[in-house]
Amino acid sequence: MGTRHILVVDDEPDIRSLVKEILEDEGFNVEVAENATEARRLVESFKPDLVLLDIWMPDIDGISLLKEWHEKNILSSPVVMMSGHGNVETAVEATRLGAFDFIEKPLSIAKLLLTIKHALETSSLQQENLQLHHVSTSKLDQIGKSKKISDLRNQISKIANHEALVLFHGESGTDKELFARYLHSLSKYAEDPFIAIRISTLGKDYAETELFGLESNNQLQEGYFDRANNGTLYIDDIGELNTTLQSRINDVFETKQYTHIGSSNPIKLKMRIIVATKFDIKSLVEKGSFRDDLYYQLNILPITIPALREHYEDIPALLEYFVNYFIETEGLPYRKFSVAAQNRLRSYQWPGNVKELKNIVQRLLILSTNETINIDEIEASLGNTSMKKNSASKELFDFDMPLREARENFEKTYLEYQLKKANGSVSKVANAVGIERTHLYRKLKMLGIELK
Repeated sequence: MGTRHILVVDDEPDIRSLVKEILEDEGFNVEVAENATEARRLVESFKPDLVLLDIWMPDIDGISLLKEWHEKNILSSPVVMMSGHGNVETAVEATRLGAFDFIEKPLSIAKLLLTIKHALETSSLQQENLQLHHVSTSKLDQIGKSKKISDLRNQISKIANHEALVLFHGESGTDKELFARYLHSLSKYAEDPFIAIRISTLGKDYAETELFGLESNNQLQEGYFDRANNGTLYIDDIGELNTTLQSRINDVFETKQYTHIGSSNPIKLKMRIIVATKFDIKSLVEKGSFRDDLYYQLNILPITIPALREHYEDIPALLEYFVNYFIETEGLPYRKFSVAAQNRLRSYQWPGNVKELKNIVQRLLILSTNETINIDEIEASLGNTSMKKNSASKELFDFDMPLREARENFEKTYLEYQLKKANGSVSKVANAVGIERTHLYRKLKMLGIELK
């Protein structure tokens, strides 16, 4: 999927600027409008995938503008309302007019990003599900006809109509989600939502809310379990769950019901649950970092996804598939792999599995100037896949300077290094160094670090 477009409509310049900066750092294409007149123009020309709309504006309020768009059927994209003077009646009215959600000012960056994430995922869900069966089935047929993959396909087919929890286990890069989607496409839930959770992306302080939803002030913030209702919930990588979430998830699996944070009303599970991991869960249990009762629940229908080196005979088909994929999605030129090149790739051990192969194909299509990719190009490309640690040059500091100045010099050098390492992504740096994102933005500005 390409870059998503977001329109921010707010009459406060500081808020427009901050939200634009944060969203662009997250990879979005952002336009801003200070009033309804500018918003109307940009909705027509910019074609946003999502609109963040302030309620109180000088020319016309956000509720009236939302009503106008709703009545004239001008905007099909989700709208998230923002206000520093909100109340329940306003939120209800906004929802009635089609707003996806309502968030209060001062904005919580974590909640803002989570709401945007859910809104965009929800808006694309229907189209994704219409294509799901065809994509999953055809892609799985294309990427493997070896005995390993054929046996795996048959195993998945046998359990498709059973309700028991399924555990996919496999090394990093084996594309476990593809097989989970294939299982979903064969089940009775095939026409219903497929919702994927990546444990590593859950907010440290908001994980439970993201999973189970939140009821507060007569408002509901849906979680992943809500959105997977009557469909399939895919959890990857469950081996990264902390002990608190392990306990909560275990209770949900045992009782087959969950509750929203802030509520005591149980909600019955009406979904297929598939989990995946790259870890040996049994060894985590032995080390005491994973609950044994949760492990036993997960181990009812375990399925192992083979590493690429175990079905290397599928590599020619995979090469053809990924070449066509990048031609269609990125407009890259067609190139074919020589027989010697294919044989070299078949003998490679593939520590990164299918995802490593996909990255190599993309790199070669971009960099190669020949129609036929030869073995020398393969050797050079395989050499580049081995990550080498950069020996960063160490700055010598003046130990006679005041402590505050020395600390600021170190922080600036340290954060500049982290930003370079993260390709300029403030969100990645925040996660890596353990600083709340809003605080990190202030720190970067205070130290005079320019963001690209």
